Amino acid sequence: MNQTEILNQISHLKNISNQEDKLYSILKTYIDIFPVEDAFLYRYSPIGYLCEGVIGLSSSRIIYIREERASIKTSPGFIPLLKEKKARFYSGIDLIKLMTSDYIFPSTINSVLVVPLCIGEVIIGFILSYHFEGEPNFDKKLLNTITHFAKFSGGLLDNNEMVGNTESLSKREVEVMQRISCGENTKEIASFLGISNLTVQQYVKSVLKKLTVQNRTHAIAVLLRKGIIG
Repeated sequence: MNQTEILNQISHLKNISNQEDKLYSILKTYIDIFPVEDAFLYRYSPIGYLCEGVIGLSSSRIIYIREERASIKTSPGFIPLLKEKKARFYSGIDLIKLMTSDYIFPSTINSVLVVPLCIGEVIIGFILSYHFEGEPNFDKKLLNTITHFAKFSGGLLDNNEMVGNTESLSKREVEVMQRISCGENTKEIASFLGISNLTVQQYVKSVLKKLTVQNRTHAIAVLLRKGIIG
């Protein structure tokens, strides 16, 4: 399947306005196209290298995984993903390297397919699959095809209609978001800028409203992609 065929498969997702419905449809299409039997979507933030569960799909059943959270900073297996931004298949010793200090795959899991979701060059999440159709054979060609699917899907999540005008941000709002992207917490930012914690929180709230995004992670991804922070 080439890029054009993939685009045709997911083009209908552009017409879905509800974000949760769009995420479900991306996972459903992913399972339909590729030899996987499940798909679990995790939101990713470069702040602390944190992954947070969103939803999973298995046998057409939605599974909410919002309680799952882990830092991939201690996982050497994720380093190539962060650099290459390409789908990778892990088994054996490579799977062990993928485990983090605070998250270990169940003993019944023998292999994992990890697919980074990107907006431009910024990773915003990962799709993980644990069960496959028959004997998994994810060669370079198939992994490249899956990577293209994830690239198109990330673009759908970055619908321009969903992101507000970045030019309306004030200098101080940009400065606050820059410091957040570097891993500073509210207290540290407030101390450095000589303002209260509440003021920092108000700046963040204002940025989310102006960009029409739901959380800091998405806001930072938008600002990084547009080159407003770096």
